[in-house]
Amino acid sequence: MTLVLPGSAQLAGGSRRIGMFALRIWAGLWLLALLAGVLALIQPKTALAAITLAPTLKALQIGIVIVGLGWVGLIVDAWRLANPGEQGRWGRVVSSALTLTVALTIFGGFVAVASMASAQHELTAAVFSGGGDQVAKQGRYNILLLGGDAEQDRVGLRPDSITVASVDADSGRTVLISLPRNLQAVPFPSYSPLHDRFPHGYRCSDGSCMLNAVYTYASQHRDLYPGVVNPGAQATKEAVEGATGLKINYWALIDLNGFESLVDSVGGITMDVYRRVPVGGGSTKISGYVEAGRNRHLSGYEALWFARSRSDSSDYDRVLRQKCVMRAMLNQFDPITMLMKFNSITAASREVVATDIPASEIGTMIDLALKAKALPVSSVAMMPPLIDPSSPDFDKVRRNVAKKIEASEAIDTQVAEPTPKPSPSASPSRDAQTDDLGKVCSA
Repeated sequence: MTLVLPGSAQLAGGSRRIGMFALRIWAGLWLLALLAGVLALIQPKTALAAITLAPTLKALQIGIVIVGLGWVGLIVDAWRLANPGEQGRWGRVVSSALTLTVALTIFGGFVAVASMASAQHELTAAVFSGGGDQVAKQGRYNILLLGGDAEQDRVGLRPDSITVASVDADSGRTVLISLPRNLQAVPFPSYSPLHDRFPHGYRCSDGSCMLNAVYTYASQHRDLYPGVVNPGAQATKEAVEGATGLKINYWALIDLNGFESLVDSVGGITMDVYRRVPVGGGSTKISGYVEAGRNRHLSGYEALWFARSRSDSSDYDRVLRQKCVMRAMLNQFDPITMLMKFNSITAASREVVATDIPASEIGTMIDLALKAKALPVSSVAMMPPLIDPSSPDFDKVRRNVAKKIEASEAIDTQVAEPTPKPSPSASPSRDAQTDDLGKVCSA
């Protein structure tokens, strides 16, 4: 009775005051759950934002533990009311064992849920420090995604992967804009502290002033960014704004040394591997291969090497492979997976991710991600033959970015004509300038 309706055993056994109090609490909790469900259906963004706020998470954590202890107390009291002394020896043993098992199971479940709330609280405090721009730019959120090898203090990092995810604020339709790490002469906008130092773009005589070196330069000149937690990310954000003409809302930094932990925390990812990729190379010996194939299940180690391997490859092929991994993660990080693997994901994320997205905007980002995963992802890459990274035409870069975003937005404002199906023998073109990344990434 206590399992089905807490307090009912007390009413039946004579402890009416306790029983009525427990039933009122139980009815109140169901009413709160119903109201939360209605809010989630009507205003999902508001519900997600509320559930990720630190005070809400702390209150949930405390409330869950109190309710769990109260329920266990009712179970033990119900055992007392059943008068185990009159049940005989085996009756007492069975009754006591059953009561203990049920009590531990109930409390263990509540502890697990409280642990999830605690993990979310710690994650928001450690990762979502805030500082970004919450206002959508011309109806879009532009998020700079940086991937690189980082030391603990992140000083000296040179991003291996530089991508802007431009997401429609209403539909979630996404364009991934990749910039090569060796892009030179990147212009800083007039509001950047680096504009006065490099008025004609980030360039130097030996050719080492590439886009991925901006992070290190700003980290070594922190005095230019007083009060900024991560000058390297901020300066890279400004350089990307100068190159693309987009205003960046947020940046997110992924430490590739911990990326495999993040992928492993969700049990790996399943994706098409369109070509065989070496594990190792360069300064390390090739120790194996990520084999090609359809619907291959990759561990974190394999996913990392598929995304970053330089051997037998070009920077531009790596850009495409990184986008394919991003797309696979977007498709598979669904709410059920996130719930089932929540603690392991948050533990990995604290070591892997840094961002200036505030905790209050987590709900908005989750809402956009859920919308984005249901739509094709467009892609544009600033690489040959579109531009020469050593002598880029940034007017051309900005025109192509604007054109790709305009084409993406037009999909939702016009009736699309039926797309002819490719012949079974046709193989996808590995073109990073695509309106459907899924086709390019297929094996």
